[in-house]
Amino acid sequence: MSLSMQTFSRSLSSSSVVKVDDKLPSAKDVCVQLTFVDPSGARRQVTGLVGTTLHDTCVTHEIDIGPSSKGAIVEKVQTDVWTEPLFGEGPTSGFDHVLVTGNGAETIPPKTPAEQRMLRAYWEEDEIYPESRLASMVDLTKDMDGMVVFVPDRLVDDFY
Repeated sequence: MSLSMQTFSRSLSSSSVVKVDDKLPSAKDVCVQLTFVDPSGARRQVTGLVGTTLHDTCVTHEIDIGPSSKGAIVEKVQTDVWTEPLFGEGPTSGFDHVLVTGNGAETIPPKTPAEQRMLRAYWEEDEIYPESRLASMVDLTKDMDGMVVFVPDRLVDDFY
């Protein structure tokens, strides 16, 4: 046996090698199924990646919901008693308005004051519902597998 083969076999027997019983995440562990419903009522089921936003998923699957409104995060709730200020600008527009319902919708963190302000600035009061969110402000989690996302009629965003 050559020297490099001996080194290789020794490294396989060492404790630094991943054990067979250590489970690596599979695609199923990091993917969620989402159903998008457009203004005409047509449904489209797509796969989203945990950790990305609803807007990222729309861009990936060519679902046109308008430009992203994501700026840096304003604050992050760390515990029940501590909200960490991160000094970001928050959402910068309200074009990517969606309505979320079903699995995991209740786990989405509450709207920030900046998100509420952008929704009110871009949409009429009768177009905003308790389920209204900006797609770029909703990070996907595994709990959202099976969530339904309604996409309202788009606002005109091509000003030029």
